[in-house]
Amino acid sequence: MAELAPYTITPGTLAELAQPTLPLTDGATMRPWRDTDAVALQAAYADPDIQRWHVRRIDSPDEARGMIAGWQRAWAQERRLEWAVAAADGTLLGRLALKDLELFDGVAEIAYWTVPAARGRGVAPQAVTASSAWAFDAGFRRLELEHSTLNPASCRVAEKAGFVWEGTRRGAARHADGHHDMHVHARLAGAEGALPLETSVSSLCGPARRRN
Repeated sequence: MAELAPYTITPGTLAELAQPTLPLTDGATMRPWRDTDAVALQAAYADPDIQRWHVRRIDSPDEARGMIAGWQRAWAQERRLEWAVAAADGTLLGRLALKDLELFDGVAEIAYWTVPAARGRGVAPQAVTASSAWAFDAGFRRLELEHSTLNPASCRVAEKAGFVWEGTRRGAARHADGHHDMHVHARLAGAEGALPLETSVSSLCGPARRRN
């Protein structure tokens, strides 16, 4: 079956790119994952908040190394793009991913977490902003970001990185305590990322809200 429109990103384009290291502030970087990150990755997934919002744990360094190997393969397969967020001294601060890549439409979803010691320091908004700039340069035209309506911290990250709130997907994601409503945010290449002036940040990132 022939497509009646060209791909936004030609298949094979991302696979041919060497994964870049992206600079953040204070010497921090977004860089490719390494086997030596396995112990720190396992420790990160022992954090209750990461377990709550990402619905998994890692039980051994070998399992963590397997996850890292899978992420490395996924880049070559153009399925997902994964970075480690690391401090200047190499300490793991977090993870940033572009997942659910749709090359025909040029769409990807951003996912992220930070370790407890990195929270409240602007690490997540910086990583989301840096990866967004890279993705738009690589040819993506729309980036999406979803989070549980019970996770206002993630909502604030989305807003600080210029992702406009577009609505709520009811009962859209399974968590350990059941299905959660999910806020949907997005940025478009070349579009202004600021929230509309009439949108109240405090109400958007406050208690869960439903839309019928």
